[in-house]
Amino acid sequence: MWIFTTEGFISAVYKHDAVQVRARDHKSLQNLATYCASEIKHTPVADYPYRLETDRNHLATWLSQQALLMEYGNFKSEVEAVRGFEFAAPLHKVWDVMHEVEDAKARIRS
Repeated sequence: MWIFTTEGFISAVYKHDAVQVRARDHKSLQNLATYCASEIKHTPVADYPYRLETDRNHLATWLSQQALLMEYGNFKSEVEAVRGFEFAAPLHKVWDVMHEVEDAKARIRS
């Protein structure tokens, strides 16, 4: 599962009887690590150079809290305010490329 929050981008999978949450940068995991009391491990030869382990309940509760704390009207702008332009710029690229998955009835086309 890919998850974008105002604090970063994480990837979560279930491996070895635990939820493995991975990130490309350390800061994307800091809030979750604090919440779960989990150590962020540096794995520089892996696809994601930072990761932590938690359980499904901790991840689910943390995700729920992220939704309950949401007060912004524009996600990309909020990410820029929280993480800066350098982090937000790639999100604009993700937003743009996801236009490719719109179905045929998504928009009025001339």
